[in-house]
Amino acid sequence: MKAFLFLLLIVSAFNISSHAQGQLRMTQQEIIATKATDPSAPGSSNLSAVQVIVIFGDPSKSGLYTILLKVAANTQIPAHLHPDARVGTVVSGTWYFGYGDKFDKSKLKTLPTGSVYSEVANQNHFAMTKEPVIVEITGYGPSGVTYVNAAGDPKNMKH
Repeated sequence: MKAFLFLLLIVSAFNISSHAQGQLRMTQQEIIATKATDPSAPGSSNLSAVQVIVIFGDPSKSGLYTILLKVAANTQIPAHLHPDARVGTVVSGTWYFGYGDKFDKSKLKTLPTGSVYSEVANQNHFAMTKEPVIVEITGYGPSGVTYVNAAGDPKNMKH
């Protein structure tokens, strides 16, 4: 686990301005200002309130990856799982995170900026925000998302 966290620290130390050369260094302010990609990117929750920035690797392929989730205020993410084990770090804001087969506010733990948590492979979890939040997630892909209630999966909902 120490080696994984050390690797996470190294990955986090690269610079986005030199990303083409494999170098990535971002301040918290640069992360907040960075434009996000499609909310349905691998490893995300498919919610329009959750934007994804891939900062290392490719979560759709085998190998190490790191993504940033920019989550809007007042977002509730239903219970879901990912096929890969992941470690998350709260970069800004307060993230409310819990484990279980359904969203349950009583099981949420308050994770302020700087907090770290794990997402065990294939273990259901859920989250919410009260303010904008940025979470860095590192895992070993390929990643994806499966909701406990498939009808509640945002990509299956009609717009």
